[in-house]
Amino acid sequence: MKKTLILVCCVLGMMLGLSSCEPAASKPDKNLYVFLCFGQSNMEGNAPVEAVDTVDVPERFLLLPAVDMPRMGRVKGEWCKAVPPLNNQWYGLCPADYFGRYLLENLPKKVRVGVINVAVGGIDIRGFMPDSIADYLPKTPGWMKEKIALYGNDPYHHLLEMARLAQKDGVIKGILLHQGETNTNDERWLGWVKSIYEMLLSDLGLQAEDVPLLAGEVVSEDVGGVCSSMNRVINRLPEVIPTAHVVSAAGCSCREDHLHFDAAGYRELGKRYGEVMLPLLKGK
Repeated sequence: MKKTLILVCCVLGMMLGLSSCEPAASKPDKNLYVFLCFGQSNMEGNAPVEAVDTVDVPERFLLLPAVDMPRMGRVKGEWCKAVPPLNNQWYGLCPADYFGRYLLENLPKKVRVGVINVAVGGIDIRGFMPDSIADYLPKTPGWMKEKIALYGNDPYHHLLEMARLAQKDGVIKGILLHQGETNTNDERWLGWVKSIYEMLLSDLGLQAEDVPLLAGEVVSEDVGGVCSSMNRVINRLPEVIPTAHVVSAAGCSCREDHLHFDAAGYRELGKRYGEVMLPLLKGK
């Protein structure tokens, strides 16, 4: 009897012009806002996660892990609650943590926020360029090679793979970048970032006006940032990318190395990323 009913349904489906008996694939949830995050150690997360960072994390704040995190029971490519760390199970707090929380405090309850974090401590921006990684990789120290290997020795295509996976479930709304320390004072950084941004848009079928690029300043001069001169270059990014926006790091506290933010600094910087992104989202 069951087989007969299935056969009847198939015949009726063909009569109605349906192509098969399979259910229609579900569409991406337009209320799942996805953000791609990439960069070097500050985006990786370089401050220890404190107790306050693991409580009251919104259920609507999600992470699509870019790597397996067995210690935390996380599997690459499977959405989970975005409790820090977000990059790798061995790292710490990063700007994306409080970016997502800030947005959810200020967006409608129906909206969820999902992040993807692909970052490598110490990496040159050219390490995210497909046409440069093959030449760049042999020049990196062993500890960095191990990190890049987690991304199949090609961070750009790994980020692209994860982004395409996320597009099945939600809508990419923005790209967050925190990188520059390794390229301090190199004006070519502007063109390289532009190239990566435009490749991501093209490869993912996105429009620049729908997916702004937010770039955070490095630890600032007012707190003794050792790479603070790079902020002069970072602040020129909107000159070459009209849809780029710079997130100020002025006053954000840092660790003793004056290269990485401390936990309080990441919380504030993440909030500032959110403050820049929120009006762009509401404007749409």
